[in-house]
Amino acid sequence: MMSTECCEICPRMCGVDRRVQKGFCRQSERIKIARADLHFWEEPPISGTKGSGTVFFTGCSLGCCFCQNYEISALNKGQEISEKRLGEIFLSLRDKGAHNINLVNPTHFAPQIAKVLDKVKDRLGIPVVYNSGGYERAETLRLLDGYIDVYLPDIKFFLPKLSKKYCHAENYFEFAFAAVKEMFRQTGKPVFEDGLIKKGTVVRHLVMPSCRRDSFEIIDRLGSEFSKDDILLSLMSQYVPEYKAESFPEINRRLTTFEYNSVLKYAEKYGFDGFSQEKSSAAEDFIPEFFDSGFE
Repeated sequence: MMSTECCEICPRMCGVDRRVQKGFCRQSERIKIARADLHFWEEPPISGTKGSGTVFFTGCSLGCCFCQNYEISALNKGQEISEKRLGEIFLSLRDKGAHNINLVNPTHFAPQIAKVLDKVKDRLGIPVVYNSGGYERAETLRLLDGYIDVYLPDIKFFLPKLSKKYCHAENYFEFAFAAVKEMFRQTGKPVFEDGLIKKGTVVRHLVMPSCRRDSFEIIDRLGSEFSKDDILLSLMSQYVPEYKAESFPEINRRLTTFEYNSVLKYAEKYGFDGFSQEKSSAAEDFIPEFFDSGFE
């Protein structure tokens, strides 16, 4: 099993011994979280009526200048907990009525999460959702085969020059696209029960200001690789210029209606089922509150 001793969990493959120092993700080997609660702002088949049992992990393998969750991805807000405690949190969220367990930005803790799920998955009785920025190694995802029911990855950028500029990851698309193919291999086509997704892969794409042609490229690649019923496509309009976006004037603004609608229209030719958003979703009110304590 992949470990944190010479960490190669994410595409950074920084090789750090996270037992004694922090990796590119800014994390040691000890799990760190910043929120664990019912969440109602995911796609309808995930949030349902009772909410998604969402756990937000601190740290990140990307470095997006526009990150809405920068408090935890970059500023390290959160509290370290044991693997045992994480399992208890999963079961507690189930007991609150969660439709699923939703792991947000879990990549850098994937081996620890696999160990936790090995102990509690049979008792959960609800799907486990892996909700990530898409910057994944297929080798790491294979560790999770059988543990994850629903994959919810981003594909942020197609062009290397854009992912390098905004995420410090020139090879982003190469890894993200390979990751989506591995995710689909594990889950197969989407399966629903009573309007809730039980298995499958939902690919998210946040439409960015000044980048709609890059969105077209991503949609073309998905359309050439997958049949229309293989995956679900979620096209998001919720971009809000946060964190360091002010350093890049071309993305330091809200998305226009024309930009978003042109991407929605372009996607129609492939016939993917999926989701779109109202422009009102681009609001700071939808960014959750994060915490440094209260999880033990």
